[in-house]
Amino acid sequence: MSSSLSTTVRADLRVEPVDNVLNEVEQALRAQLDRNGLVRKRRSLGARTDRGTWVRIERRRLDKIGSQGWNGTECAALLTGVAKPKWHRGLAWRQPDDGVMWRADETDLLPGAPVGSSVLAVVPELSDEWWRALNASLDALAVQSTRRVATPDTLTITQSGVAEAIRRFLSDGVDTTVSRWQPAHADLNWANMTGPEFCLFDWEDWGMAPRGLDAASLWGNSLAVPALAERVRHERRHDLESRDGKLMTLFVCAKILAPDAHPEDPRLEPARRMAEQVAADLQTA
Repeated sequence: MSSSLSTTVRADLRVEPVDNVLNEVEQALRAQLDRNGLVRKRRSLGARTDRGTWVRIERRRLDKIGSQGWNGTECAALLTGVAKPKWHRGLAWRQPDDGVMWRADETDLLPGAPVGSSVLAVVPELSDEWWRALNASLDALAVQSTRRVATPDTLTITQSGVAEAIRRFLSDGVDTTVSRWQPAHADLNWANMTGPEFCLFDWEDWGMAPRGLDAASLWGNSLAVPALAERVRHERRHDLESRDGKLMTLFVCAKILAPDAHPEDPRLEPARRMAEQVAADLQTA
């Protein structure tokens, strides 16, 4: 299978022609895609099929795939106790003469719309039942077994990477070693969960990660709404109050406070305050 769609490092599927890719997926899956309702993101596409399922198509550079492959959604089909769409089938192919691969996964439709964009600016209307379902799924995920390693932002998470990211917040000599690694979704944000019925989707980057990565990520994506961020911290306090959870809080703060951060990002100031507080806790422990 091949595609004539050109790609570069800065390729953006939101603006590029994608008909050839959609044609190939339809042929391989023997299904028609609803092109009028096509969801276009920078490196992925999504559409409903004529048999009442959903297909997600992603393009990824070869250097972002690694030795474990990138069949995260397929592997997530084996997870138990986690609210997620049922996976049906998938396919992957390499585009000739280009350093990218494509992958398409067909799953059940979501039970509802995404809660919002990845970073929320208003408090969502979520029931206590929704929060219980979130907690149940994250707790169930944490006790699964996998050889996969999480790839947040398509980068494999490592002990050395964690230490490098958070070192600027800590004095020399503070131990940054993660003590507990466990399965994580690794892209936990408000665009990857549905409401009013909870469901967690987009599993391409899940795998082993430091305890607290998911909780800290969701907290970081809630900082523009203080009440929501506080609710996340309350619900996932057993993770975030652990030493590993504090390390992951600094890890997320480091991303928010990156040198290229937008100066008007409303998360900057609360992230700075939390980084100072957590760093002080770790240095006096």
